[in-house]
Amino acid sequence: MSAQQRSARRRTLGLLTTLAIAAAGLGVSNFAAAQSRQVLRIGYQKAASTLVLLKAHGSLEKRLQAQGVEVKWAEFTAGPQLLEALNVGSVDFGYVGEAPPVFAQAAGANFVYTAYEIPTPDAEGLLVQKDSPIKSVAELKGKKIAFNKGSDVHWLVVALLKKAGLSYSDIQPVYLAPADARAAFEKGAIDAWAIWDPFQAAAEKQIGARRLATGVGAVSHHQFFLSARPFAEKNAAIIKVLLEEITKEGQWIRANTKEAATQLAPIQGLDTDVIEISLKRYEHIFRPIDAKVLEEQQRIADAFFELKLIPKKLSVKDAVLK
Repeated sequence: MSAQQRSARRRTLGLLTTLAIAAAGLGVSNFAAAQSRQVLRIGYQKAASTLVLLKAHGSLEKRLQAQGVEVKWAEFTAGPQLLEALNVGSVDFGYVGEAPPVFAQAAGANFVYTAYEIPTPDAEGLLVQKDSPIKSVAELKGKKIAFNKGSDVHWLVVALLKKAGLSYSDIQPVYLAPADARAAFEKGAIDAWAIWDPFQAAAEKQIGARRLATGVGAVSHHQFFLSARPFAEKNAAIIKVLLEEITKEGQWIRANTKEAATQLAPIQGLDTDVIEISLKRYEHIFRPIDAKVLEEQQRIADAFFELKLIPKKLSVKDAVLK
């Protein structure tokens, strides 16, 4: 090999080494960026139509991607299970009914109330079979009522019994998740079933279930957006974007209810007409946490404590970001 060839070879090797070092540096940089990328973990239920459509439409991901934030979604069967995940740090944000936060706070969960949906009392009810001889809540004394323990319908049952002049000890509570309660209801193993939409509307349309009572005149049936306190304290900007997109989604649902039902049908596994009924029973209007809604939550917490359903007296205001 000539001196000229050896010199050319050294220059080529030097160039390759420089390129390799640059590529390695770029790889480390990309890896570091991936490692530093923030993640927003949202817990939702299949019945939570606003979040389900927000996930399907992808608008939140588009906005947060520009801020280097990745969005991950986790589905739960009901509010209590979702809040358990929030408590152990598996999710940062979630949507539940009015009772789950009370039970979660009593268990020491470290969360804060972030926003709420205005009252939707018609979106939950107490169902009986279409041919049931039971005509009033007062006639449920000594009967079996199924509901998801710690969920919003737990409070519905307590409130309806009180309104009818009965106490919680006058009935036989049967704690079942929605799917199991539906099966027990159809078999006649229970006398009544307290449930929220769209499961309520599905039972009405599919098996002719009769609404013995709804939340109207008994409960507000607020829905809450909750955040893990450590996440909320450090990520006000992310939560602001999240609530803005949720509000936009709610406005879209109100203006396009039939289309929303069509999109939800294959996701929720229900007929479009069932989902449309359900959507019309919710308001899809959200507000920041205020004193009035916290007062209502305090009444629920006090009632549950008096019934010994939670182990200690709570101050709901402690679960608000100062």
